[in-house]
Amino acid sequence: MATTERGPRYSTVSLILHWTIAVLAVAQILLISAADQEGANEGLWMMLHKSGGATILILTLVRIAWRLKHPAIPLPAATPRWQRLAARTTHVLFYAVLLIMPLTGWIAGSAAGRGFEYYGLFDFPLLPVGGGRETAGMMMDVHRAVVKGLYVLIALHVLGALKHHFVDRDGVLARMVPFLPARR
Repeated sequence: MATTERGPRYSTVSLILHWTIAVLAVAQILLISAADQEGANEGLWMMLHKSGGATILILTLVRIAWRLKHPAIPLPAATPRWQRLAARTTHVLFYAVLLIMPLTGWIAGSAAGRGFEYYGLFDFPLLPVGGGRETAGMMMDVHRAVVKGLYVLIALHVLGALKHHFVDRDGVLARMVPFLPARR
């Protein structure tokens, strides 16, 4: 954590992990939409989608390890208790979703025997799971359900950040957006 004239700021590593995972999560939505288009090169889009999921899984594990060593900056003292709890819950749920989504996709692909090349570089390993199409189908049902939870979390996260910036004017958003001046 760095300190600026605007107060505490997250470290460069935290910023890179946060924004890289955020961009990859949005890219996942676009990639799966592209794969669903008629006449699309579904194989390419799915390889990129699966590679992105694997990358999100790896980066989320790194981010959790980083967070354990570098705790979050506390919210301003004036933040009501219920908002602190909502923020904490949202962040924990984000970590859960960012682990569950790629894991269920990986389990589904492994159960169905559908591997993929990680960004076309090497074969990503399959997990030693059985169950075939039945297991794959169940995991994909979970995968799709968790996506809906991700949409809700993104909305809550963005709304909370905007509230801090435009209503509370407390500099919380500037901690994670390096070029954003603090509101006064």
